[in-house]
Amino acid sequence: MQTALNPNPRSPLRAKLALYADLIRVKPPVGWLLLTWPTLAALWLAAGGWPGWHLFLIFAVGPFLMHSAGCCINDVADREFDRHVKRTLQRPITTGKMGVPEALAVGAVLSLIGLGMAFTINWQTVVCAVPALLVIIIYPYSKRWFAMPQAILGVAFGFGILMAYTAVQGRLPLEAIVLFLASIVYTLGYDTTYAMVDRDDDLKIGIQTSAITLGRMDVVAVMGFYVIFLAVWLAVIARHFVVAGLSQRSLLWLCLGFAAAAAQAVWHYTLIRGRTREGCHKAFLNSHWISCAAFVGIVLGMA
Repeated sequence: MQTALNPNPRSPLRAKLALYADLIRVKPPVGWLLLTWPTLAALWLAAGGWPGWHLFLIFAVGPFLMHSAGCCINDVADREFDRHVKRTLQRPITTGKMGVPEALAVGAVLSLIGLGMAFTINWQTVVCAVPALLVIIIYPYSKRWFAMPQAILGVAFGFGILMAYTAVQGRLPLEAIVLFLASIVYTLGYDTTYAMVDRDDDLKIGIQTSAITLGRMDVVAVMGFYVIFLAVWLAVIARHFVVAGLSQRSLLWLCLGFAAAAAQAVWHYTLIRGRTREGCHKAFLNSHWISCAAFVGIVLGMA
């Protein structure tokens, strides 16, 4: 009788966990993977290969925590805007299924866990982690006044690269700075594609995005961003391989990885050139494979 009256006694807990999963964007995983692949690539380069389990686990989990905390802050900041955008109508705060204090508490816990992980490395990494968190907080509000808020998101995401170098080397060489700047350009590419999905809604509510700022140059700009990102990363990393004395076979793996990344970018062009919601959204959901291919090329080249 008890089972019949309450066939699934854990359903309230499952419903709450599902809300948290929606809040931090567990699915689709593209958001945190876009942060993960460049960060791990930088970790491999800084370490000259396998970085060890401690650093690997921190920099595999850290991007997920950073992105999840950012989603909490973003949804609180955009809660009034999200109700007017088709893609965001069902977010937990927008629907009223989760309150602002609870969402902020989740974000705070995730941020503290991430900061605590940085404390297990060195003080230089902690120094990088603090401004990264500040930029994450600033980003949602930049949409109200900055014409290219995607660049600020790129700065937030790029801190993972800087932290990878400080974690291994305790310093920021020029190589790390160049990769960081190029990663901002990468973010401009894929997040402009994402902004193209919501352009009509954003124009109505007055949000600033790179898709609106670029206008009819959006597709050309996205492809240009990808070309700059891939060219700069390939040049910097190839030089790294040569200086490290790696073989021609290593350079071949690197070039194959970047060729696969370039092929992905070309495919994205076919998806976004019509500027349809469906095509742009599909391109964004698959944009992490560009940096994933580059990461695989780096790993195989340094194996």
